[in-house]
Amino acid sequence: MLASHRNAVYILYPFHVITLRTPILRKWRIRMEPYMQLLVALLFSFTLLAVLWLFSLIKNDAGFVDVGWTAGVGTLAIAYALTADGWPARQVLIALMGGLWSFRLVRYIIADRIIGKSEDGRYRQLRAHWGRRANFFFFFFFTSQAPLIVIFSIPFLVLVRNDNPALGPGEVAGMALWLIAIAGETLADRQLARFRKDPANRGKTCRSGLWRYSRHPNYFFEWLHWWSYVLMGINAPYGWVTLIGPVVMLFFLFFLTGIPHTE
Repeated sequence: MLASHRNAVYILYPFHVITLRTPILRKWRIRMEPYMQLLVALLFSFTLLAVLWLFSLIKNDAGFVDVGWTAGVGTLAIAYALTADGWPARQVLIALMGGLWSFRLVRYIIADRIIGKSEDGRYRQLRAHWGRRANFFFFFFFTSQAPLIVIFSIPFLVLVRNDNPALGPGEVAGMALWLIAIAGETLADRQLARFRKDPANRGKTCRSGLWRYSRHPNYFFEWLHWWSYVLMGINAPYGWVTLIGPVVMLFFLFFLTGIPHTE
């Protein structure tokens, strides 16, 4: 573990040098208190979702809301790293983790649900229920999810404000868990996409690859991914707050947009 700890520090050292010694980066970094970061995050999230609502009007597809919360969380992870006091190398690491997670998931959602696809059944039902005023109600449906983006961004805010100039064992373990979770979710998504492409599988349930062992391996790895930030926050001030990620995600997967929808 000590060797892994040292290796992680060596990997992060170039980021530490770049962020501390590059004048332009020092000049353009804006420091904010946590409450101000969260307030700006809420305003940004509302604006992002309002813009995506406009896109949904053009495309007549409310599925853009799914893109919004994922892209919003990743963007806030990067923004927090740029506006918080903390160890710069850790901030770069957290920004990369949040940004890469968001980029992968946004790319998947767009390919799986938006491009060349009809509107998701959930939103078609809402559109039929709301009738002629559907677009009006969808505006509130979109923008009401701004607090959700902020909630899922909180673990990143906690981690980037940790000013300890070294990585702890929990952070090394968290990085390893993050890699496993992202790799697992990516593999599960690809296996499901390959299964769906085969016309012979229409109406069937995927039971190959990771789907042989779980009905929802993609959801499992997504939930597992949020635990990586909990591990990384073990020695951080207010690190327990990172639990909000896996707890809220579990609630959504079991009771709202995850398993109930797919089942």
